[in-house]
Amino acid sequence: MSSELIHRRETQKSTSDSSRDQPPISPPRKSTNHQFGYMLRQRVPFLLIGVAIATLFFNLLPSRSTSSIVPLHDSFLETELALPTRRVLLEEKEGIKRKARVSLGLKGKRQKRILVTGGAGFVGSHLVDRLIERGDSVIVVDNFFTGRKENVLHHMGNPNFELIRHDVVEPILLEVDQIYHLACPASPVHYKFNPTNVVGTLNMLGLAKRIGARFLLTSTSEVYGDPLQHPQVETYWGNVNPIGVRSCYDEGKRTAETLTMDYHRGAGIEVRIARIFNTYGPRMCLDDGRVVSNFVAQALRNEPLTVYGDGKQTRSFQYVSDLVEGLMRLMEGDHIGPFNLGNPGEFTMLELAKVVQETIDPNARIEFRPNTEDDPHKRKPDISRAKELLGWQPVVSLHDGLPLMVTDFRQRLFGDVKGTGGKGLSAA
Repeated sequence: MSSELIHRRETQKSTSDSSRDQPPISPPRKSTNHQFGYMLRQRVPFLLIGVAIATLFFNLLPSRSTSSIVPLHDSFLETELALPTRRVLLEEKEGIKRKARVSLGLKGKRQKRILVTGGAGFVGSHLVDRLIERGDSVIVVDNFFTGRKENVLHHMGNPNFELIRHDVVEPILLEVDQIYHLACPASPVHYKFNPTNVVGTLNMLGLAKRIGARFLLTSTSEVYGDPLQHPQVETYWGNVNPIGVRSCYDEGKRTAETLTMDYHRGAGIEVRIARIFNTYGPRMCLDDGRVVSNFVAQALRNEPLTVYGDGKQTRSFQYVSDLVEGLMRLMEGDHIGPFNLGNPGEFTMLELAKVVQETIDPNARIEFRPNTEDDPHKRKPDISRAKELLGWQPVVSLHDGLPLMVTDFRQRLFGDVKGTGGKGLSAA
Protein backbone atom coordinates (compact mmCIF):
# COMPACT_ATOMS: atom_id res chain seq x y z
CA MET A 1 0.00 0.00 0.00
CA SER A 2 2.75 2.42 0.90
CA SER A 3 4.72 1.41 -2.12
CA GLU A 4 1.74 2.16 -4.39
CA LEU A 5 1.35 5.59 -2.82
CA ILE A 6 5.00 6.33 -3.32
CA HIS A 7 4.70 5.26 -6.98
CA ARG A 8 1.71 7.64 -7.55
CA ARG A 9 3.57 10.58 -6.03
CA GLU A 10 6.60 9.95 -8.21
CA THR A 11 4.41 9.69 -11.29
CA GLN A 12 2.63 12.98 -10.50
CA LYS A 13 5.96 14.67 -9.87
CA SER A 14 7.44 13.53 -13.19
CA THR A 15 4.32 14.69 -15.00
CA SER A 16 4.44 18.13 -13.43
CA ASP A 17 8.15 18.42 -14.24
CA SER A 18 7.58 17.55 -17.92
CA SER A 19 4.74 20.04 -18.18
CA ARG A 20 7.04 22.80 -17.01
CA ASP A 21 9.57 21.89 -19.76
CA GLN A 22 6.97 22.17 -22.63
CA PRO A 23 6.19 25.61 -24.21
CA PRO A 24 2.91 27.21 -23.28
CA ILE A 25 0.02 26.27 -25.52
CA SER A 26 -1.08 29.21 -27.71
CA PRO A 27 -4.72 30.19 -27.66
CA PRO A 28 -6.79 28.75 -30.50
CA ARG A 29 -7.06 30.83 -33.70
CA LYS A 30 -10.26 32.40 -34.82
CA SER A 31 -12.37 30.16 -36.98
CA THR A 32 -12.69 30.56 -40.75
CA ASN A 33 -16.29 31.60 -40.39
CA HIS A 34 -15.19 34.35 -38.04
CA GLN A 35 -12.66 35.66 -40.61
CA PHE A 36 -15.21 35.59 -43.45
CA GLY A 37 -17.66 37.53 -41.34
CA TYR A 38 -14.99 40.09 -40.56
CA MET A 39 -14.28 40.55 -44.31
CA LEU A 40 -17.96 41.03 -45.05
CA ARG A 41 -18.25 43.67 -42.36
CA GLN A 42 -15.06 45.58 -43.26
CA ARG A 43 -14.24 45.03 -47.00
CA VAL A 44 -17.53 44.66 -48.89
CA PRO A 45 -18.76 48.21 -48.22
CA PHE A 46 -15.56 49.61 -49.76
CA LEU A 47 -15.94 47.29 -52.78
CA LEU A 48 -19.52 48.43 -53.35
CA ILE A 49 -18.45 52.05 -53.10
CA GLY A 50 -15.73 51.46 -55.78
CA VAL A 51 -18.23 49.85 -58.16
CA ALA A 52 -20.64 52.73 -57.69
CA ILE A 53 -17.94 55.31 -58.44
CA ALA A 54 -16.83 53.45 -61.61
CA THR A 55 -20.42 53.14 -62.85
CA LEU A 56 -21.05 56.84 -62.27
CA PHE A 57 -17.80 57.77 -64.08
CA PHE A 58 -18.55 55.78 -67.26
CA ASN A 59 -22.17 56.92 -67.38
CA LEU A 60 -21.06 60.55 -67.34
CA LEU A 61 -18.58 60.07 -70.27
CA PRO A 62 -19.68 61.50 -73.69
CA SER A 63 -21.43 58.94 -75.87
CA ARG A 64 -19.03 59.59 -78.77
CA SER A 65 -16.36 57.48 -77.05
CA THR A 66 -18.08 54.32 -78.23
CA SER A 67 -19.48 55.54 -81.54
CA SER A 68 -16.36 54.60 -83.48
CA ILE A 69 -16.82 50.87 -82.76
CA VAL A 70 -17.73 49.19 -86.06
CA PRO A 71 -19.60 45.87 -85.95
CA LEU A 72 -18.09 43.18 -88.19
CA HIS A 73 -20.99 42.58 -90.52
CA ASP A 74 -21.88 43.42 -94.14
CA SER A 75 -21.55 47.18 -93.61
CA PHE A 76 -17.92 46.85 -92.50
CA LEU A 77 -16.47 47.64 -95.94
CA GLU A 78 -18.68 50.70 -96.35
CA THR A 79 -17.65 52.01 -92.94
CA GLU A 80 -13.97 51.26 -93.65
CA LEU A 81 -14.13 53.13 -96.94
CA ALA A 82 -15.82 56.10 -95.30
CA LEU A 83 -13.19 56.63 -92.63
CA PRO A 84 -10.77 59.45 -93.46
CA THR A 85 -7.07 58.74 -93.71
CA ARG A 86 -4.34 60.36 -91.65
CA ARG A 87 -3.09 62.24 -94.69
CA VAL A 88 -6.58 63.49 -95.62
CA LEU A 89 -7.14 64.78 -92.08
CA LEU A 90 -3.78 66.55 -92.15
CA GLU A 91 -4.53 68.15 -95.50
CA GLU A 92 -7.95 69.33 -94.32
CA LYS A 93 -6.35 70.83 -91.23
CA GLU A 94 -3.75 72.68 -93.29
CA GLY A 95 -6.25 73.76 -95.92
CA ILE A 96 -4.59 71.80 -98.73
CA LYS A 97 -6.71 70.53 -101.58
CA ARG A 98 -6.01 66.87 -102.16
CA LYS A 99 -6.19 67.14 -105.95
CA ALA A 100 -3.58 69.86 -105.93
CA ARG A 101 -1.27 67.69 -103.84
CA VAL A 102 -1.05 65.02 -106.53
CA SER A 103 -0.32 67.31 -109.43
CA LEU A 104 2.11 64.75 -110.74
CA GLY A 105 4.55 64.44 -113.60
CA LEU A 106 5.60 68.07 -113.65
CA LYS A 107 9.30 68.80 -113.67
CA GLY A 108 10.62 70.87 -110.82
CA LYS A 109 8.26 69.30 -108.28
CA ARG A 110 9.51 67.48 -105.21
CA GLN A 111 10.89 63.98 -105.46
CA LYS A 112 8.11 61.40 -105.42
CA ARG A 113 8.21 58.25 -103.35
CA ILE A 114 6.79 55.44 -105.46
CA LEU A 115 5.91 51.82 -104.69
CA VAL A 116 6.11 49.27 -107.52
CA THR A 117 4.68 45.88 -106.62
CA GLY A 118 6.16 43.17 -108.80
CA GLY A 119 8.98 45.59 -109.54
CA ALA A 120 11.55 42.83 -110.06
CA GLY A 121 9.51 41.28 -112.86
CA PHE A 122 9.65 41.80 -116.61
CA VAL A 123 7.57 44.97 -116.99
CA GLY A 124 8.09 46.16 -113.41
CA SER A 125 11.89 46.30 -113.67
CA HIS A 126 11.73 48.40 -116.84
CA LEU A 127 9.29 50.74 -115.11
CA VAL A 128 11.66 51.03 -112.14
CA ASP A 129 14.49 51.97 -114.53
CA ARG A 130 12.45 54.85 -115.91
CA LEU A 131 11.31 56.10 -112.51
CA ILE A 132 14.86 56.04 -111.10
CA GLU A 133 16.12 57.80 -114.21
CA ARG A 134 13.48 60.48 -113.69
CA GLY A 135 14.79 61.05 -110.15
CA ASP A 136 12.05 59.41 -108.10
CA SER A 137 12.58 57.38 -104.94
CA VAL A 138 11.37 53.84 -105.67
CA ILE A 139 10.42 50.97 -103.36
CA VAL A 140 10.11 47.57 -105.02
CA VAL A 141 8.03 44.85 -103.38
CA ASP A 142 8.34 41.39 -104.94
CA ASN A 143 8.10 37.77 -103.79
CA PHE A 144 10.27 36.61 -106.75
CA PHE A 145 7.72 34.06 -107.93
CA THR A 146 8.28 35.24 -111.50
CA GLY A 147 10.55 38.22 -110.86
CA ARG A 148 14.34 38.03 -110.56
CA LYS A 149 16.75 40.00 -108.40
CA GLU A 150 19.04 40.26 -111.43
CA ASN A 151 16.47 42.54 -113.09
CA VAL A 152 17.04 45.27 -110.49
CA LEU A 153 20.53 44.38 -109.31
CA HIS A 154 22.03 47.40 -111.06
CA HIS A 155 20.09 49.71 -108.71
CA MET A 156 21.55 48.23 -105.52
CA GLY A 157 23.50 50.91 -103.65
CA ASN A 158 21.37 53.71 -105.10
CA PRO A 159 19.97 55.69 -102.15
CA ASN A 160 16.75 56.23 -104.13
CA PHE A 161 16.10 52.49 -104.45
CA GLU A 162 14.78 49.97 -101.92
CA LEU A 163 13.96 46.29 -102.44
CA ILE A 164 11.64 44.37 -100.11
CA ARG A 165 10.97 40.64 -100.43
CA HIS A 166 7.27 40.44 -99.66
CA ASP A 167 4.13 38.81 -101.05
CA VAL A 168 1.30 41.30 -101.53
CA VAL A 169 -1.27 38.75 -100.37
CA GLU A 170 -0.03 39.83 -96.93
CA PRO A 171 -0.62 43.48 -95.91
CA ILE A 172 2.28 45.91 -95.74
CA LEU A 173 2.42 49.52 -94.53
CA LEU A 174 4.65 52.00 -96.37
CA GLU A 175 4.55 55.77 -96.87
CA VAL A 176 4.46 56.55 -100.61
CA ASP A 177 2.83 58.99 -103.02
CA GLN A 178 2.04 56.56 -105.83
CA ILE A 179 1.47 52.82 -106.14
CA TYR A 180 2.02 50.95 -109.40
CA HIS A 181 0.38 47.59 -108.75
CA LEU A 182 1.94 45.09 -111.17
CA ALA A 183 2.30 42.10 -108.85
CA CYS A 184 0.46 39.18 -110.43
CA PRO A 185 1.54 36.11 -112.43
CA ALA A 186 0.70 37.01 -116.04
CA SER A 187 1.52 33.88 -118.06
CA PRO A 188 -0.60 30.70 -118.18
CA VAL A 189 2.23 28.57 -116.80
CA HIS A 190 2.40 30.72 -113.67
CA TYR A 191 -1.14 31.93 -113.01
CA LYS A 192 -2.57 28.41 -113.30
CA PHE A 193 -0.09 27.32 -110.64
CA ASN A 194 -0.61 30.33 -108.37
CA PRO A 195 -3.99 31.89 -109.24
CA THR A 196 -3.99 34.81 -106.83
CA ASN A 197 -4.36 38.48 -107.69
CA VAL A 198 -7.59 39.62 -105.98
CA VAL A 199 -6.25 39.58 -102.40
CA GLY A 200 -3.07 41.43 -103.38
CA THR A 201 -5.09 44.12 -105.12
CA LEU A 202 -7.34 44.50 -102.09
CA ASN A 203 -4.33 44.91 -99.80
CA MET A 204 -2.74 47.54 -102.04
CA LEU A 205 -6.00 49.46 -102.31
CA GLY A 206 -6.20 49.40 -98.52
CA LEU A 207 -2.70 50.83 -98.36
CA ALA A 208 -3.59 53.54 -100.87
CA LYS A 209 -6.60 54.49 -98.77
CA ARG A 210 -4.64 54.69 -95.52
CA ILE A 211 -1.88 56.90 -96.88
CA GLY A 212 -3.77 58.83 -99.57
CA ALA A 213 -1.63 57.53 -102.46
CA ARG A 214 -2.60 57.42 -106.12
CA PHE A 215 -3.12 53.83 -107.27
CA LEU A 216 -2.56 52.35 -110.73
CA LEU A 217 -3.86 48.87 -111.53
CA THR A 218 -2.27 46.95 -114.39
CA SER A 219 -5.19 44.99 -115.74
CA THR A 220 -5.10 42.97 -118.95
CA SER A 221 -6.66 42.50 -122.36
CA GLU A 222 -7.77 39.10 -121.02
CA VAL A 223 -10.77 40.87 -119.45
CA TYR A 224 -12.22 40.82 -122.99
CA GLY A 225 -11.95 37.00 -123.08
CA ASP A 226 -12.55 35.56 -126.55
CA PRO A 227 -13.97 38.82 -127.89
CA LEU A 228 -17.02 39.09 -130.12
CA GLN A 229 -16.03 42.68 -130.95
CA HIS A 230 -12.96 43.50 -133.04
CA PRO A 231 -10.91 45.56 -132.38
CA GLN A 232 -11.66 45.85 -128.66
CA VAL A 233 -12.62 49.20 -127.16
CA GLU A 234 -12.66 49.99 -123.45
CA THR A 235 -16.47 50.05 -123.33
CA TYR A 236 -16.70 46.42 -124.47
CA TRP A 237 -17.65 44.15 -121.55
CA GLY A 238 -16.00 41.03 -122.90
CA ASN A 239 -16.84 37.38 -123.50
CA VAL A 240 -15.21 35.42 -120.66
CA ASN A 241 -15.71 31.84 -119.52
CA PRO A 242 -16.05 32.24 -115.72
CA ILE A 243 -15.17 28.60 -114.97
CA GLY A 244 -12.54 27.91 -117.63
CA VAL A 245 -8.87 27.13 -117.14
CA ARG A 246 -7.98 30.78 -117.77
CA SER A 247 -10.71 32.24 -115.57
CA CYS A 248 -8.48 32.49 -112.49
CA TYR A 249 -6.59 35.20 -114.39
CA ASP A 250 -9.37 36.65 -116.56
CA GLU A 251 -11.98 36.92 -113.84
CA GLY A 252 -9.36 37.79 -111.24
CA LYS A 253 -8.40 40.89 -113.19
CA ARG A 254 -12.05 41.79 -113.80
CA THR A 255 -12.62 41.57 -110.05
CA ALA A 256 -9.52 43.68 -109.44
CA GLU A 257 -10.96 46.39 -111.70
CA THR A 258 -14.23 46.21 -109.75
CA LEU A 259 -12.45 46.63 -106.42
CA THR A 260 -10.41 49.52 -107.79
CA MET A 261 -13.51 51.41 -108.88
CA ASP A 262 -15.30 50.59 -105.61
CA TYR A 263 -12.46 52.15 -103.62
CA HIS A 264 -12.50 55.15 -105.92
CA ARG A 265 -16.23 55.72 -105.55
CA GLY A 266 -16.49 54.68 -101.90
CA ALA A 267 -13.31 56.18 -100.42
CA GLY A 268 -12.31 58.83 -102.94
CA ILE A 269 -9.03 57.08 -103.76
CA GLU A 270 -7.38 58.37 -106.93
CA VAL A 271 -7.09 55.37 -109.23
CA ARG A 272 -5.91 54.56 -112.75
CA ILE A 273 -6.63 51.38 -114.76
CA ALA A 274 -4.51 50.12 -117.66
CA ARG A 275 -5.52 47.14 -119.81
CA ILE A 276 -2.26 45.74 -121.13
CA PHE A 277 -2.08 43.82 -124.40
CA ASN A 278 0.70 41.38 -125.35
CA THR A 279 4.08 42.84 -124.43
CA TYR A 280 7.58 41.55 -125.18
CA GLY A 281 11.18 42.58 -124.61
CA PRO A 282 14.31 41.88 -122.56
CA ARG A 283 13.94 40.27 -119.12
CA MET A 284 10.93 38.15 -120.04
CA CYS A 285 10.92 34.72 -118.42
CA LEU A 286 12.59 32.24 -120.76
CA ASP A 287 9.89 29.56 -120.41
CA ASP A 288 6.73 31.34 -119.31
CA GLY A 289 4.44 29.88 -121.96
CA ARG A 290 3.79 33.17 -123.77
CA VAL A 291 4.08 33.01 -127.52
CA VAL A 292 6.91 35.49 -128.15
CA SER A 293 9.20 34.12 -125.44
CA ASN A 294 8.34 30.58 -126.53
CA PHE A 295 9.28 31.21 -130.17
CA VAL A 296 12.50 33.07 -129.35
CA ALA A 297 13.73 30.50 -126.81
CA GLN A 298 12.85 27.60 -129.13
CA ALA A 299 14.62 29.15 -132.13
CA LEU A 300 17.76 29.87 -130.08
CA ARG A 301 17.79 26.26 -128.81
CA ASN A 302 17.29 24.88 -132.34
CA GLU A 303 13.90 23.48 -131.36
CA PRO A 304 10.73 23.54 -133.50
CA LEU A 305 8.50 26.61 -133.09
CA THR A 306 5.26 25.28 -131.59
CA VAL A 307 2.15 26.80 -133.16
CA TYR A 308 -1.14 25.86 -131.51
CA GLY A 309 -4.21 25.27 -133.64
CA ASP A 310 -4.07 26.45 -137.23
CA GLY A 311 -1.89 29.45 -136.39
CA LYS A 312 -4.47 31.96 -137.62
CA GLN A 313 -5.16 33.40 -134.18
CA THR A 314 -4.15 37.05 -134.06
CA ARG A 315 -2.33 39.03 -131.41
CA SER A 316 -0.87 42.53 -131.10
CA PHE A 317 2.65 42.89 -129.75
CA GLN A 318 4.06 46.01 -128.10
CA TYR A 319 7.63 46.55 -126.99
CA VAL A 320 8.10 47.00 -123.25
CA SER A 321 9.41 50.57 -123.46
CA ASP A 322 6.18 51.66 -125.17
CA LEU A 323 4.12 50.10 -122.37
CA VAL A 324 6.19 51.78 -119.64
CA GLU A 325 5.69 55.15 -121.32
CA GLY A 326 1.94 54.55 -121.40
CA LEU A 327 1.80 53.54 -117.74
CA MET A 328 3.66 56.63 -116.63
CA ARG A 329 1.49 58.94 -118.72
CA LEU A 330 -1.60 57.32 -117.30
CA MET A 331 -0.36 57.69 -113.71
CA GLU A 332 0.58 61.34 -114.20
CA GLY A 333 -2.56 62.26 -116.12
CA ASP A 334 -6.02 63.25 -114.99
CA HIS A 335 -8.02 60.35 -116.40
CA ILE A 336 -9.02 57.18 -114.57
CA GLY A 337 -9.45 54.86 -117.51
CA PRO A 338 -9.56 52.04 -118.26
CA PHE A 339 -7.16 52.56 -121.15
CA ASN A 340 -6.06 49.98 -123.69
CA LEU A 341 -2.26 49.98 -123.85
CA GLY A 342 -1.07 47.91 -126.78
CA ASN A 343 0.20 47.98 -130.33
CA PRO A 344 -2.66 47.87 -132.86
CA GLY A 345 -0.41 46.09 -135.36
CA GLU A 346 -2.04 42.66 -135.75
CA PHE A 347 -0.11 39.44 -136.46
CA THR A 348 -1.23 35.86 -136.83
CA MET A 349 0.80 33.25 -134.98
CA LEU A 350 2.23 32.04 -138.28
CA GLU A 351 3.30 35.58 -139.20
CA LEU A 352 5.00 35.95 -135.81
CA ALA A 353 6.79 32.65 -136.30
CA LYS A 354 8.11 33.85 -139.65
CA VAL A 355 9.41 37.10 -138.09
CA VAL A 356 11.25 35.01 -135.49
CA GLN A 357 12.69 32.83 -138.26
CA GLU A 358 13.93 35.92 -140.12
CA THR A 359 15.50 37.32 -136.95
CA ILE A 360 17.16 34.18 -135.55
CA ASP A 361 17.18 31.18 -137.87
CA PRO A 362 15.56 31.01 -141.33
CA ASN A 363 15.71 27.21 -141.14
CA ALA A 364 13.78 26.93 -137.88
CA ARG A 365 10.98 24.37 -138.17
CA ILE A 366 7.34 25.09 -137.34
CA GLU A 367 5.41 22.38 -135.50
CA PHE A 368 1.62 22.42 -135.13
CA ARG A 369 -0.06 21.24 -131.93
CA PRO A 370 -3.69 21.08 -130.71
CA ASN A 371 -5.01 24.41 -129.54
CA THR A 372 -5.38 25.21 -125.85
CA GLU A 373 -8.74 25.67 -124.12
CA ASP A 374 -10.40 29.13 -124.31
CA ASP A 375 -7.59 30.52 -126.48
CA PRO A 376 -8.88 33.84 -127.95
CA HIS A 377 -9.15 33.85 -131.72
CA LYS A 378 -8.55 37.57 -132.19
CA ARG A 379 -6.96 40.25 -130.09
CA LYS A 380 -6.33 43.82 -131.21
CA PRO A 381 -6.63 47.01 -129.14
CA ASP A 382 -8.44 50.15 -130.11
CA ILE A 383 -6.13 52.82 -128.67
CA SER A 384 -8.07 55.89 -129.82
CA ARG A 385 -8.79 56.87 -126.23
CA ALA A 386 -5.12 56.65 -125.19
CA LYS A 387 -4.10 58.72 -128.20
CA GLU A 388 -6.64 61.42 -127.44
CA LEU A 389 -6.44 61.68 -123.65
CA LEU A 390 -2.88 60.51 -122.90
CA GLY A 391 -1.14 61.58 -126.08
CA TRP A 392 0.30 58.06 -126.24
CA GLN A 393 0.88 55.54 -128.99
CA PRO A 394 3.54 52.83 -129.50
CA VAL A 395 6.58 53.73 -131.58
CA VAL A 396 8.64 50.49 -131.67
CA SER A 397 7.68 48.01 -134.39
CA LEU A 398 7.93 44.24 -133.97
CA HIS A 399 10.78 44.09 -136.52
CA ASP A 400 12.75 46.64 -134.48
CA GLY A 401 11.96 45.38 -131.00
CA LEU A 402 12.28 41.64 -131.47
CA PRO A 403 16.08 41.68 -132.11
CA LEU A 404 16.58 43.52 -128.81
CA MET A 405 14.76 40.75 -127.00
CA VAL A 406 16.82 38.13 -128.85
CA THR A 407 20.01 39.79 -127.62
CA ASP A 408 18.89 39.43 -124.02
CA PHE A 409 17.72 35.83 -124.44
CA ARG A 410 20.92 34.80 -126.20
CA GLN A 411 23.06 36.23 -123.41
CA ARG A 412 21.00 34.56 -120.66
CA LEU A 413 20.94 31.21 -122.42
CA PHE A 414 24.51 31.03 -123.68
CA GLY A 415 26.39 34.05 -122.31
CA ASP A 416 26.81 35.21 -125.92
CA VAL A 417 26.27 38.82 -127.00
CA LYS A 418 27.53 38.40 -130.55
CA GLY A 419 25.76 37.44 -133.74
CA THR A 420 22.13 38.48 -133.64
CA GLY A 421 22.82 40.54 -130.54
CA GLY A 422 24.75 43.04 -132.65
CA LYS A 423 21.83 43.27 -135.05
CA GLY A 424 19.49 43.92 -132.13
CA LEU A 425 21.58 46.80 -130.87
CA SER A 426 21.75 48.42 -134.27
CA ALA A 427 17.99 48.11 -134.63
CA ALA A 428 17.50 50.27 -131.56
